[in-house]
Amino acid sequence: MKVLEACNITKVFPGVVALDSVDISFELGEIHCVIGENGAGKSTLIKCLTGVYEPEGGSIHIRGEDAMKNKKLFEKIAYVPQEIDLFEHMTVADNLFLPYERSGLKGLVNRAEIEKRAVPLLERFHIHADPGMLVKEISVSEKQLLQIARATVHQEYEVLLLDEPTTSLTTKDTQILFEVIEQIRQENKAIVFISHKLEEIFLIGDVLTVFRNGEKVAYSDIHEVDAPWVITQMTGRSLDQSQVFFSEKVGDDVLLEVENLTGEKFSDISFQLKRGEILGFSGLVGAGRSELMQAIFGYLPIYAGTVKLNGMPIKQGDTNYSVKKGLIYLPEERKSQGILPMLSVRENISVSNLDDLRSTVGISSKKEMDLAEQVVREYDVKTSDIEKKIKFLSGGNQQKVIIGRSMGCSPKVLIFDEPTKGIDVGTKAEIYRMMKILAEENGMGIILISSEMEEIRKCSNRIVVLYNGKKVGEFGSDAEKERILSAVIGIN
Repeated sequence: MKVLEACNITKVFPGVVALDSVDISFELGEIHCVIGENGAGKSTLIKCLTGVYEPEGGSIHIRGEDAMKNKKLFEKIAYVPQEIDLFEHMTVADNLFLPYERSGLKGLVNRAEIEKRAVPLLERFHIHADPGMLVKEISVSEKQLLQIARATVHQEYEVLLLDEPTTSLTTKDTQILFEVIEQIRQENKAIVFISHKLEEIFLIGDVLTVFRNGEKVAYSDIHEVDAPWVITQMTGRSLDQSQVFFSEKVGDDVLLEVENLTGEKFSDISFQLKRGEILGFSGLVGAGRSELMQAIFGYLPIYAGTVKLNGMPIKQGDTNYSVKKGLIYLPEERKSQGILPMLSVRENISVSNLDDLRSTVGISSKKEMDLAEQVVREYDVKTSDIEKKIKFLSGGNQQKVIIGRSMGCSPKVLIFDEPTKGIDVGTKAEIYRMMKILAEENGMGIILISSEMEEIRKCSNRIVVLYNGKKVGEFGSDAEKERILSAVIGIN
């Protein structure tokens, strides 16, 4: 039975048709996967289906009723956003049941009661946290599971809409989530699963809808298609999935040398990065990869050990010094740490290059405009205007801006922390190609942190594996996947 149906939906923004006459429906007891490149219209569709946006044309029906005439119907749609959206300084139980009225809690809230009610929900989602703990004290993976659990609290929901739900989950937690999703399907709920990870879609989905450039371009039973077909529908072209992107111009001289480095979540780590090399760092979530790189960059403290850049010891605990010396770190949390969301594309590009943009009376508007247009052109940033707020760009195009901006700092070593998180398969290949060009043509040393094994193996000349804060293996680009995975899960 169709529980949610969008008919001929059109949504227009200045200069952009975000959705063009889209028809899509979702059935009870079915897992419906929605896929498309960044900017294909998926996020706009979500906002229309949840009542955030009102489309210029078309209609949305929930249980056969016009939801645009009865907004209360949107309460039947439970939505889980891709980014963590929790109250960090409130308890786990509070986050589960807010707003209390929709959770059946009226009047003065009894603390013991809500913590007791939280226990079975936490157990169902395998969240190993006390209901009275503050959310800021639990892991990122547990936070992601918590907000998914929160969406299922309100019993009137009939559609569960999950936007990239596994982005911050470990492999084990992803498996737990899939088991819970199957349970929810058995309860006769409709599940909308949005993901860029093709292997997940083929593992969990029943049917598949593909979007491209604001249009619905394909629909199929998931068991009747394969990955190349999906990629072709998404991108409008075929992609060679066997293509590799590691550098073919690795030099002999060492750019970055790390010896016996110890910090808060890692100990006794040593490695070298050569000119023109892409060095991959693999490991489970929490293995210490990001903390290691943030310490090298100067953001986190170093307890012991040394870091040398071009043979010279680098000043510890000073990110400005690192940037001036050509050591750049691009963070995993792109939206909260990598961009200034309320500023324009132009301003986000110029913010790291103000010294080069000065004139006798301040910042030169012409130099700033020229730089922004150059980055947009050279890095193929898809935006209608450099004055557009960067938050309205897709994740892939935000990442291109961040990379292009970094080039103004003349980097010698560039650290990419999960650079393709939440990015579609077509744009991923563009990011990989950029890394390869920077290594081969600019002679940079690239460090790639990734939780995706396929990504690490496609791009890395060498692969370093961390487990529980320790280096447990180092492999060449030709190493078997099974050997690397064994190290990742701590089996030597």
